[in-house]
Amino acid sequence: MTEAVSRPTLEAVAARAGVSRATVSRVVNGGDGVREPLVERVRRAVEELGYVPNQAARSLVTKRHDAVAVVIAEPEARVFTDPFFALQLRGISKELTAHDNQLVLMLTEGRADHARVARYLAGGHVDGALVFSLHLDDPLPALIRSAGVPTVFGGRPDWSDGTPGPLYVDSDNRGGAREAVRHLVALGRTRIAHITGALDQTSAVDRLDGYRDVVGGGAAELVAESDFTSAGGERAMRELLARHPDVDAVFAANDLSALGALRVLREQGRRVPEDVAVIGFDDVLPVAEEARPPLTTVRQDIEEMGRLMVRLLLGGTGRARADGPAAESPAGVILPTTLIRRASA
Repeated sequence: MTEAVSRPTLEAVAARAGVSRATVSRVVNGGDGVREPLVERVRRAVEELGYVPNQAARSLVTKRHDAVAVVIAEPEARVFTDPFFALQLRGISKELTAHDNQLVLMLTEGRADHARVARYLAGGHVDGALVFSLHLDDPLPALIRSAGVPTVFGGRPDWSDGTPGPLYVDSDNRGGAREAVRHLVALGRTRIAHITGALDQTSAVDRLDGYRDVVGGGAAELVAESDFTSAGGERAMRELLARHPDVDAVFAANDLSALGALRVLREQGRRVPEDVAVIGFDDVLPVAEEARPPLTTVRQDIEEMGRLMVRLLLGGTGRARADGPAAESPAGVILPTTLIRRASA
């Protein structure tokens, strides 16, 4: 029978350092008022004994949990099949780890989950929340606001009730779309179609607006609504070719949609880019570089978006402020996009 190994206690650290238990507690929990020589003695004793603070007890003292909820307003099947989410989560995870914070992942399968998420956030289990992939009629922003949790949003949220706008990080979706469509125009394409993303999300609406900025409002018949998925891109491409077989270019709202469009064009004997030029959005490398032909697309730095969301939430302190992210932080940060030219356009 294996004997349980006892964990070093706060009292053991105090005895090793030759200080009081209260002094050790202040040092371990980041408190002030301890002279530097004593701080060094406590830290040395902590290292020698391998002391690990009890997180539950520490939270009672500091009112911090060193944990941040990451709320994705999408079902599990979407999150774990779209590489966009993997990149954003990687950026978030790296930055949280650098600040010794834990990531608590929360997904919403449907509206019934929204109240569950709000209850969890209001329950004081985490110090802040990062929320992305919101939909325009989503009640989550209001629920999270009522929970009183410091929050940063990924993507521009629809905050239309007149209250001050929340902190968010987004890419220049409209400008990136304009650059993509202008490139197609410069190639001499005259029948440029657009496969949208889910139009209940601001990113898709902004990319549609960027497309319209270049081609004008008269091209409505060349717009096919989709949902940011490869299967949606296939459906939209088939619809476009059935209605307008003379389409000579396609701007898709993301790389997965473009991948679906390429598949249909290949099936129907259309050469890319000779017959139909194709541009996507995101520059998710496993998709864009392995597409046939490799995909011209608009690059947004998805991983950096995740890292920046964490930095705004923690405000450079390594912890979420009880009164919200740092006041000097801007309400919205828009990251630039870049057109990456490959063989498809």
